[in-house]
Amino acid sequence: MRIRIIEMPLDFGGNRHGSDMGPSAIRLAGLKERLSTLQHEAINAFSPIAVHPQEYYESPGRTDAKYLKQITEACEILAGKTEEAMLAGEFPLVLGGDHSIALGTIAGVSAACKKKNLRVGVLYVDAHGDFNTNESSPSGNIHGMCMAASCGLGLPELTGLYSSDIKIDPKNVCYVGLRSIDREEKKLMKDAGVTAYSMSDIDRQGFASVLKKISVFFKSRVDVIHVSFDMDVIDPMYAPGVGIPLPGGLNYREALLLMEEMAGTGMVCSAEFVEVNPVLDVRSQTALMAVELIARLLGDTIY
Repeated sequence: MRIRIIEMPLDFGGNRHGSDMGPSAIRLAGLKERLSTLQHEAINAFSPIAVHPQEYYESPGRTDAKYLKQITEACEILAGKTEEAMLAGEFPLVLGGDHSIALGTIAGVSAACKKKNLRVGVLYVDAHGDFNTNESSPSGNIHGMCMAASCGLGLPELTGLYSSDIKIDPKNVCYVGLRSIDREEKKLMKDAGVTAYSMSDIDRQGFASVLKKISVFFKSRVDVIHVSFDMDVIDPMYAPGVGIPLPGGLNYREALLLMEEMAGTGMVCSAEFVEVNPVLDVRSQTALMAVELIARLLGDTIY
């Protein structure tokens, strides 16, 4: 497979900086070499974000959607790069950065799928829902709005990013690993009709059962799947280098198994891995874990 690695060091979506160094940390953890052992052709595409004067980054602008201008400008570029890769028959692998980059990745995947007449679904692997709007968000951080905007809810600058279309039908969105959702956000998610498996659902039903349901969910609804993986879905015992560490997440084995199961569907067309923060990492274990997760998603197995 020809894989287009797009590094997106954008970290204006949240309060804590450092995830802008995530793409280089994953690269230095041996990503390209790991993919070559799987017989993939990996092509690096370093950051498409233009370098601006320092003053461009100093003001967050409006308080209900911080750094709106900077994030939308960067995500417009990312959407174009993602669509371009997919239309060329490549697999876009986007490395973040915080999760606000999903605005661009999903917009690009959606545009390419519409041109190919393919129905696309999103597997959103995250501790958080990221389904706030500027009106419901308690923080004004756009990394918490990216999935709602991709489903057509929120500020027009976000919902209309790259194209005026709704990027993804919320009924084709499946979450796994949730354990922190704001009160208003939860209502928005339920009203929109997304499917969600929280950590409590995993504990009640068992992870193997949840995995089977996720597979059936996508196979019965869509043609291809975009995987959006936030490293904070993993318990900080295993992945300490993330922006918002929360106890009670997936363990390492569960995360690897999830990626293997998604690879087994044969439907994954694109992916992004976000929120690796080297400033908070311990001996690069979160970056190394991201490399292993990507390898499993792209076909590696134990035996």
